Amino acid sequence: MAINFASWIILLHLLLILLCSNGNQAREIVETENKSLEIQHNHHHHHHHQHNHMTHNIDPSLMVFFTLKDLKVGKTMQIYFPKRDPSTSPKLWPKEKAESLPFSSNQLSYLLKFFSFSPNTPQAMAMENTLQECESKHIKGEVKFCATSLQSMLEFTQKTLGSTSEIQVYATLHKTKSSVTFQNYTIVEIMMEILAPKMVACHTVPYPFAVFYCHSQESENRVYKVLLGGENGDKVEAMVVCHMDTSQWSPSHVSFQVLGVTPGSSSVCHFFPADNYIWVPKLKSQGSSSM
Repeated sequence: MAINFASWIILLHLLLILLCSNGNQAREIVETENKSLEIQHNHHHHHHHQHNHMTHNIDPSLMVFFTLKDLKVGKTMQIYFPKRDPSTSPKLWPKEKAESLPFSSNQLSYLLKFFSFSPNTPQAMAMENTLQECESKHIKGEVKFCATSLQSMLEFTQKTLGSTSEIQVYATLHKTKSSVTFQNYTIVEIMMEILAPKMVACHTVPYPFAVFYCHSQESENRVYKVLLGGENGDKVEAMVVCHMDTSQWSPSHVSFQVLGVTPGSSSVCHFFPADNYIWVPKLKSQGSSSM
């Protein structure tokens, strides 16, 4: 598999996490995973079409959606970027270790005992939601896969994008250190439109070890890298995906409720957190594109 140099920076980061976690046994990490799972449960699956629920008051963590017409220099919007502590975040497991455990909702009781989680706790509910999400039916024109290891994520990505394709990975980069998760950001520059015939998006989901919900849609998607300036001086090189055809999405998808639109009536764009990844085939020429 061929991956460009820039992509190796992110992959090296992932591999370092993997190496650091090799010596950890499941029960030894329960204390930190308990806290992490509880946090993740509160912000579970903003991007997916199943199991989404909204209260009357919009959760700030859902403020990642906008439409393509708002993607312009000078536009200011409220955006939520989660800040997760790597020391307490779920760790990547090697493929052999991850696949030695069942990954199925019908094995939830066994898994809860294995990880020493009590039923009906936030951790147990987060695990159940993740397993159900991973087992849910894909929408028309979509392929999906829950990767329980870095190797399985790469295998799915390579298969989806084309077994002979060189692949490239992109992620949101915070240029400044800040504990602020929710504030006004202004689009300073549209740095690049990444022209790709296909893409795979991989989102972190709550689980005792690192699991990524990866999916790819046949319908048109546009990928951008934009420079954001926060009201407190933060600088973020943020990845954006715009879904141009939402006609197959569930009417209950949270983006429609946040934006006040309906399936198929509008594009839906969203910002990616720093620990989510966008994979595309490497093209011979990629650069800035005028809007």
